[in-house]
Amino acid sequence: MSKELVDLVVDMREEEAVKLAEKLLEEGAEPLGLLDDCREALGIIGDRFAAGECFVPELILAGEMLRQIGALVKPRIEASGEGAQEKIGKIVFGTVEGDIHDIAKDIVVFMLDINGFDVMDLGVDVPAAKFVEAVKEFKPQVVGLSGFLTLAYDPMKNTVQALKDAGLRDDVKIMIGGGQMDDNVAAYAKADAYGKDAMAAVNLSKGWIGVK
Repeated sequence: MSKELVDLVVDMREEEAVKLAEKLLEEGAEPLGLLDDCREALGIIGDRFAAGECFVPELILAGEMLRQIGALVKPRIEASGEGAQEKIGKIVFGTVEGDIHDIAKDIVVFMLDINGFDVMDLGVDVPAAKFVEAVKEFKPQVVGLSGFLTLAYDPMKNTVQALKDAGLRDDVKIMIGGGQMDDNVAAYAKADAYGKDAMAAVNLSKGWIGVK
């Protein structure tokens, strides 16, 4: 939607990126379109990180920019009536063990929240046992496993297996998502689906619990 915004985020120009996002919203830009821009920028940053062209500080700065843009976007989406007010289901969500990124996770949790889901956000670097404990306690219909890098593949698989070992696997649907994830990784981890972006996560979750 806005190549300029994507470029500013990728180039780590924080103040300019946030100001442009605010300007675009004031001019009537589609709020969900700005989130798509953020997702596109994240993909580029993730590729650069994987190639050794940027490092953890850049990931942290990108996350801070997206948090600020999210804070601008959320009230607009809520005011537009995009989000449901009544809670329609429960979701446990977290970034798997060994992965400290929270950028994409926060966008997905945000979208699930405004679309009516009660989300337990476990944060980052979450061990399989913590997912098991959360599912026992919270009793969600859906579990979301987030990961930014290839190192998340095995922790995702281990988490699904831990839920199976605990006798909880049949009680939940499991989706994965994040920078280097795809349908092949979902199959490897034995998850139910891969969600390519925040709205895919919302649509998968709604479908699984029978809400249109």
